Amino acid sequence: MRTLIVTAFVSLDGVMEAPGGGDYRNGGWTFKDVEFDEAAYEIKGREQEEATAMLLGRRTYEEFAPVWPSMDDVFARYNSLPRYVVSTTLDAGDPGWPATVLRSIDDVAALKQTEGGPISVHGSATLGAALADAGLVDRYHLLVFPLLLGAGTRLFSESDKDTTRLQLVEHEVYGNGVQKQVFDVLR
Repeated sequence: MRTLIVTAFVSLDGVMEAPGGGDYRNGGWTFKDVEFDEAAYEIKGREQEEATAMLLGRRTYEEFAPVWPSMDDVFARYNSLPRYVVSTTLDAGDPGWPATVLRSIDDVAALKQTEGGPISVHGSATLGAALADAGLVDRYHLLVFPLLLGAGTRLFSESDKDTTRLQLVEHEVYGNGVQKQVFDVLR
């Protein structure tokens, strides 16, 4: 079974909306509100090398598709990986950044059963929460920023469900206050 890893930039209060910018009240908070420390992004390079596929929600895919293909200097490995997008409304992936469209969480569960290495889920808050609620997430790679944003889409769902136990397997604090937290989901 393949490992499903949710990777996200989050504020201390769990908001993950628009870390890089966009038309959001607090958009761009990773760059404008916290001093840049290159060491904090080491895990992003490692994720790129270890991932064997990317899984995205429709909105994240539609935001990434026009931008990531032109960023081969930063995302060359990601641009070469198989991509999957979970959507009930998308007919086909962008021809410039093709992806296989999956229609349901059950389709993701089937993908996890295939041969191969880790599947990396970037952004995609709604998808990440649905995957967690379905018990499909195996690991979290979080960069937690020392900010309270108050409003915005959060990483974890508010569903009434049983406790999910996590084990901290890697942790580091950087000079700018960002914390790397890597958790395995315990079953």
